[in-house]
Amino acid sequence: MPTWVEVILRTLVAAVVLFIITRLLGKRQISQLSFFEYTTGITIGSLAAYISLDVDVKWYIGLVAVGVWFLISIGVEYVQLKSKRFRSWIDSTSTVLIKDGKILEGNLKKERLTNEELLEQLRKKSIFKTAEVEFAVMEPDGQINALLKTEHQPLTPAQLGLEVAPESEPQTIILDGIIMNEPLANLGLSHRWLHNELNKLGVTLKQVNLGQVDAYGQFYVDLYDDRIHIPQSQEQAVLLAQLKKCEKVLQSLAHSAADDKTKQLYGNCSSTLEQVIDQMKGLAKRMPQH
Repeated sequence: MPTWVEVILRTLVAAVVLFIITRLLGKRQISQLSFFEYTTGITIGSLAAYISLDVDVKWYIGLVAVGVWFLISIGVEYVQLKSKRFRSWIDSTSTVLIKDGKILEGNLKKERLTNEELLEQLRKKSIFKTAEVEFAVMEPDGQINALLKTEHQPLTPAQLGLEVAPESEPQTIILDGIIMNEPLANLGLSHRWLHNELNKLGVTLKQVNLGQVDAYGQFYVDLYDDRIHIPQSQEQAVLLAQLKKCEKVLQSLAHSAADDKTKQLYGNCSSTLEQVIDQMKGLAKRMPQH
Protein backbone atom coordinates (compact mmCIF):
# COMPACT_ATOMS: atom_id res chain seq x y z
CA MET A 1 0.00 0.00 0.00
CA PRO A 2 1.42 3.46 -0.88
CA THR A 3 2.41 5.59 2.11
CA TRP A 4 0.06 8.43 1.20
CA VAL A 5 -2.91 6.05 1.06
CA GLU A 6 -1.96 4.60 4.45
CA VAL A 7 -1.71 8.10 5.94
CA ILE A 8 -5.19 8.96 4.63
CA LEU A 9 -6.69 5.77 6.08
CA ARG A 10 -4.91 6.25 9.43
CA THR A 11 -6.13 9.85 9.60
CA LEU A 12 -9.72 8.83 8.91
CA VAL A 13 -9.56 6.16 11.60
CA ALA A 14 -8.00 8.59 14.07
CA ALA A 15 -10.67 11.23 13.34
CA VAL A 16 -13.50 8.74 13.88
CA VAL A 17 -11.97 7.42 17.11
CA LEU A 18 -11.34 10.94 18.39
CA PHE A 19 -14.91 12.00 17.65
CA ILE A 20 -16.37 8.92 19.37
CA ILE A 21 -14.22 9.40 22.47
CA THR A 22 -15.11 13.10 22.67
CA ARG A 23 -18.79 12.27 22.50
CA LEU A 24 -18.43 9.57 25.17
CA LEU A 25 -16.55 11.88 27.52
CA GLY A 26 -19.41 14.38 27.32
CA LYS A 27 -19.97 18.07 26.65
CA ARG A 28 -18.11 19.11 29.78
CA GLN A 29 -14.89 18.32 27.92
CA ILE A 30 -15.71 21.24 25.62
CA SER A 31 -17.43 23.78 27.87
CA GLN A 32 -15.53 23.45 31.17
CA LEU A 33 -12.09 21.92 30.95
CA SER A 34 -10.43 21.10 34.25
CA PHE A 35 -6.65 20.71 34.49
CA PHE A 36 -6.90 16.97 34.09
CA GLU A 37 -9.35 17.20 31.19
CA TYR A 38 -7.09 19.73 29.49
CA THR A 39 -4.15 17.32 29.81
CA THR A 40 -6.31 14.44 28.58
CA GLY A 41 -7.45 16.40 25.54
CA ILE A 42 -3.88 17.31 24.56
CA THR A 43 -2.64 13.75 25.04
CA ILE A 44 -5.45 12.10 23.08
CA GLY A 45 -5.00 14.65 20.30
CA SER A 46 -1.28 13.90 20.17
CA LEU A 47 -1.96 10.17 20.06
CA ALA A 48 -4.41 10.71 17.20
CA ALA A 49 -1.69 12.53 15.27
CA TYR A 50 0.70 9.66 16.07
CA ILE A 51 -1.79 7.16 14.65
CA SER A 52 -2.13 9.25 11.48
CA LEU A 53 1.52 9.92 10.63
CA ASP A 54 3.79 7.34 12.23
CA VAL A 55 3.55 4.68 9.51
CA ASP A 56 6.57 2.80 10.90
CA VAL A 57 4.55 1.69 13.94
CA LYS A 58 1.48 -0.50 13.86
CA TRP A 59 -1.63 1.66 13.99
CA TYR A 60 -3.45 -0.41 16.61
CA ILE A 61 -0.73 0.41 19.17
CA GLY A 62 -1.86 4.03 19.07
CA LEU A 63 -5.49 2.95 19.46
CA VAL A 64 -4.55 0.97 22.55
CA ALA A 65 -2.92 4.08 24.06
CA VAL A 66 -5.99 6.19 23.24
CA GLY A 67 -8.21 3.53 24.81
CA VAL A 68 -6.13 3.54 28.00
CA TRP A 69 -6.38 7.32 28.28
CA PHE A 70 -10.12 7.10 27.69
CA LEU A 71 -10.51 4.57 30.52
CA ILE A 72 -8.35 6.71 32.82
CA SER A 73 -10.51 9.75 32.08
CA ILE A 74 -13.74 7.82 32.72
CA GLY A 75 -12.27 6.44 35.95
CA VAL A 76 -11.22 9.86 37.19
CA GLU A 77 -14.66 11.32 36.43
CA TYR A 78 -16.31 8.47 38.32
CA VAL A 79 -14.12 8.99 41.39
CA GLN A 80 -14.80 12.74 41.20
CA LEU A 81 -18.53 12.07 41.43
CA LYS A 82 -17.99 9.91 44.53
CA SER A 83 -15.34 11.90 46.41
CA LYS A 84 -15.45 15.63 47.10
CA ARG A 85 -11.84 15.61 48.34
CA PHE A 86 -10.61 13.99 45.12
CA ARG A 87 -12.79 16.37 43.07
CA SER A 88 -11.25 19.37 44.81
CA TRP A 89 -7.75 18.00 44.24
CA ILE A 90 -8.34 17.39 40.52
CA ASP A 91 -10.38 20.49 39.66
CA SER A 92 -8.95 22.77 42.38
CA THR A 93 -11.27 25.06 44.36
CA SER A 94 -12.64 28.56 43.97
CA THR A 95 -10.51 31.48 45.13
CA VAL A 96 -11.94 34.65 46.67
CA LEU A 97 -10.41 37.72 44.99
CA ILE A 98 -12.54 40.54 46.43
CA LYS A 99 -14.35 40.63 49.76
CA ASP A 100 -16.42 43.57 50.99
CA GLY A 101 -14.94 45.83 48.31
CA LYS A 102 -11.32 45.02 49.19
CA ILE A 103 -9.00 43.18 46.81
CA LEU A 104 -7.24 40.24 48.45
CA GLU A 105 -3.74 40.70 47.02
CA GLY A 106 -2.46 37.40 48.43
CA ASN A 107 -5.10 35.39 46.60
CA LEU A 108 -4.51 37.46 43.48
CA LYS A 109 -0.81 36.47 43.51
CA LYS A 110 -1.73 32.86 44.25
CA GLU A 111 -3.74 32.74 41.01
CA ARG A 112 -1.00 34.67 39.13
CA LEU A 113 -3.53 37.37 38.27
CA THR A 114 -2.67 41.05 37.90
CA ASN A 115 -4.85 43.96 38.95
CA GLU A 116 -5.28 44.90 35.29
CA GLU A 117 -6.56 41.42 34.43
CA LEU A 118 -8.96 41.47 37.38
CA LEU A 119 -10.33 44.87 36.34
CA GLU A 120 -10.72 43.65 32.76
CA GLN A 121 -12.79 40.67 33.89
CA LEU A 122 -14.97 42.92 36.08
CA ARG A 123 -15.54 45.36 33.20
CA LYS A 124 -16.84 42.47 31.11
CA LYS A 125 -19.57 42.16 33.74
CA SER A 126 -20.27 45.93 33.64
CA ILE A 127 -18.51 46.50 36.97
CA PHE A 128 -16.10 49.44 36.99
CA LYS A 129 -15.56 50.04 40.72
CA THR A 130 -14.10 47.36 42.97
CA ALA A 131 -15.51 49.23 45.98
CA GLU A 132 -19.01 48.31 44.78
CA VAL A 133 -18.23 44.58 44.83
CA GLU A 134 -19.38 42.58 47.83
CA PHE A 135 -17.78 39.34 46.73
CA ALA A 136 -15.74 38.21 43.71
CA VAL A 137 -14.44 34.70 43.18
CA MET A 138 -12.36 32.92 40.57
CA GLU A 139 -13.99 29.62 39.65
CA PRO A 140 -11.99 26.43 38.95
CA ASP A 141 -12.47 27.00 35.19
CA GLY A 142 -10.82 30.44 35.40
CA GLN A 143 -14.02 32.50 35.17
CA ILE A 144 -14.51 35.37 37.61
CA ASN A 145 -17.96 35.90 39.10
CA ALA A 146 -18.89 38.90 41.20
CA LEU A 147 -21.75 39.96 43.46
CA LEU A 148 -22.44 43.67 43.86
CA LYS A 149 -23.21 45.19 47.23
CA THR A 150 -26.93 45.47 47.92
CA GLU A 151 -27.03 49.24 47.49
CA HIS A 152 -25.46 48.96 44.04
CA GLN A 153 -27.65 46.18 42.69
CA PRO A 154 -30.38 47.11 40.18
CA LEU A 155 -33.85 47.41 41.69
CA THR A 156 -36.11 44.55 40.58
CA PRO A 157 -39.91 44.12 40.67
CA ALA A 158 -39.41 41.23 43.13
CA GLN A 159 -37.79 43.62 45.64
CA LEU A 160 -40.85 45.86 45.31
CA GLY A 161 -43.16 42.92 45.92
CA LEU A 162 -44.55 43.00 42.38
CA GLU A 163 -45.30 40.07 40.13
CA VAL A 164 -44.42 40.88 36.53
CA ALA A 165 -45.95 39.04 33.62
CA PRO A 166 -43.41 37.15 31.49
CA GLU A 167 -42.23 38.87 28.34
CA SER A 168 -41.82 36.81 25.21
CA GLU A 169 -38.58 36.96 23.27
CA PRO A 170 -38.29 39.08 20.10
CA GLN A 171 -39.11 37.20 16.92
CA THR A 172 -36.68 37.38 14.00
CA ILE A 173 -38.78 37.83 10.86
CA ILE A 174 -35.98 38.85 8.47
CA LEU A 175 -32.60 37.13 8.37
CA ASP A 176 -29.94 37.87 5.75
CA GLY A 177 -32.50 39.66 3.61
CA ILE A 178 -34.89 36.67 3.63
CA ILE A 179 -38.35 36.66 5.23
CA MET A 180 -38.78 34.05 7.97
CA ASN A 181 -42.35 32.84 7.34
CA GLU A 182 -42.83 30.78 10.51
CA PRO A 183 -42.06 33.55 13.07
CA LEU A 184 -44.08 35.99 10.97
CA ALA A 185 -47.07 33.65 11.04
CA ASN A 186 -46.66 33.02 14.78
CA LEU A 187 -47.03 36.75 15.35
CA GLY A 188 -50.16 36.84 13.21
CA LEU A 189 -48.50 39.16 10.69
CA SER A 190 -48.43 39.04 6.90
CA HIS A 191 -45.98 39.81 4.11
CA ARG A 192 -48.09 42.85 3.27
CA TRP A 193 -47.70 44.22 6.79
CA LEU A 194 -43.94 43.66 6.65
CA HIS A 195 -43.53 45.40 3.30
CA ASN A 196 -45.62 48.33 4.59
CA GLU A 197 -43.31 48.63 7.61
CA LEU A 198 -40.24 48.56 5.35
CA ASN A 199 -41.79 51.25 3.15
CA LYS A 200 -42.31 53.42 6.23
CA LEU A 201 -38.61 53.12 6.98
CA GLY A 202 -37.69 53.78 3.36
CA VAL A 203 -35.71 50.55 2.89
CA THR A 204 -36.05 47.42 0.76
CA LEU A 205 -35.96 43.81 1.88
CA LYS A 206 -32.54 43.23 0.25
CA GLN A 207 -31.03 46.02 2.36
CA VAL A 208 -32.04 44.38 5.65
CA ASN A 209 -29.52 42.20 7.48
CA LEU A 210 -31.80 41.49 10.45
CA GLY A 211 -35.40 42.35 11.28
CA GLN A 212 -37.13 41.68 14.60
CA VAL A 213 -40.48 42.31 16.26
CA ASP A 214 -40.55 42.59 20.05
CA ALA A 215 -43.26 41.53 22.49
CA TYR A 216 -45.00 44.92 22.11
CA GLY A 217 -45.18 44.79 18.31
CA GLN A 218 -42.30 47.18 17.68
CA PHE A 219 -40.41 46.50 14.44
CA TYR A 220 -36.62 46.95 14.37
CA VAL A 221 -34.18 46.47 11.51
CA ASP A 222 -30.41 46.33 11.08
CA LEU A 223 -29.16 47.19 7.59
CA TYR A 224 -26.13 45.91 5.73
CA ASP A 225 -25.08 49.50 5.01
CA ASP A 226 -24.47 51.17 8.39
CA ARG A 227 -24.26 54.56 6.70
CA ILE A 228 -27.98 54.54 5.97
CA HIS A 229 -29.89 56.35 8.69
CA ILE A 230 -33.02 54.60 9.90
CA PRO A 231 -35.67 57.06 11.08
CA GLN A 232 -36.71 56.80 14.68
CA SER A 233 -39.88 54.87 15.48
CA GLN A 234 -43.01 56.89 14.88
CA GLU A 235 -44.53 58.56 17.91
CA GLN A 236 -47.76 56.61 17.51
CA ALA A 237 -45.95 53.26 17.54
CA VAL A 238 -43.89 54.29 20.56
CA LEU A 239 -47.04 55.38 22.39
CA LEU A 240 -48.74 52.08 21.65
CA ALA A 241 -45.73 50.17 22.95
CA GLN A 242 -45.67 52.19 26.17
CA LEU A 243 -49.40 51.70 26.70
CA LYS A 244 -48.96 47.96 26.16
CA LYS A 245 -46.27 47.92 28.85
CA CYS A 246 -48.58 49.80 31.21
CA GLU A 247 -51.32 47.26 30.51
CA LYS A 248 -49.00 44.41 31.49
CA VAL A 249 -48.01 46.20 34.70
CA LEU A 250 -51.68 46.67 35.61
CA GLN A 251 -52.33 42.99 34.94
CA SER A 252 -49.45 42.07 37.22
CA LEU A 253 -50.71 44.38 39.97
CA ALA A 254 -54.19 42.89 39.67
CA HIS A 255 -52.74 39.41 39.95
CA SER A 256 -50.65 40.23 43.03
CA ALA A 257 -53.21 42.42 44.85
CA ALA A 258 -53.99 41.28 48.38
CA ASP A 259 -57.74 42.12 48.51
CA ASP A 260 -60.52 41.70 45.97
CA LYS A 261 -61.34 45.44 45.80
CA THR A 262 -57.82 46.39 44.78
CA LYS A 263 -57.64 43.44 42.40
CA GLN A 264 -60.87 44.57 40.72
CA LEU A 265 -59.64 48.17 40.48
CA TYR A 266 -56.42 47.18 38.69
CA GLY A 267 -58.34 44.73 36.52
CA ASN A 268 -60.81 47.40 35.40
CA CYS A 269 -57.97 49.80 34.60
CA SER A 270 -56.24 47.10 32.58
CA SER A 271 -59.43 46.35 30.61
CA THR A 272 -60.04 50.03 29.92
CA LEU A 273 -56.48 50.51 28.74
CA GLU A 274 -56.81 47.46 26.50
CA GLN A 275 -59.85 49.03 24.86
CA VAL A 276 -57.95 52.27 24.31
CA ILE A 277 -55.10 50.37 22.67
CA ASP A 278 -57.52 48.54 20.35
CA GLN A 279 -59.13 51.84 19.35
CA MET A 280 -55.74 53.39 18.64
CA LYS A 281 -54.79 50.42 16.47
CA GLY A 282 -58.02 50.85 14.52
CA LEU A 283 -57.30 54.53 13.99
CA ALA A 284 -53.76 53.74 12.86
CA LYS A 285 -55.05 51.38 10.16
CA ARG A 286 -57.43 54.03 8.81
CA MET A 287 -54.88 56.85 8.79
CA PRO A 288 -53.12 57.50 5.45
CA GLN A 289 -49.48 56.42 5.27
CA HIS A 290 -46.87 58.95 4.23
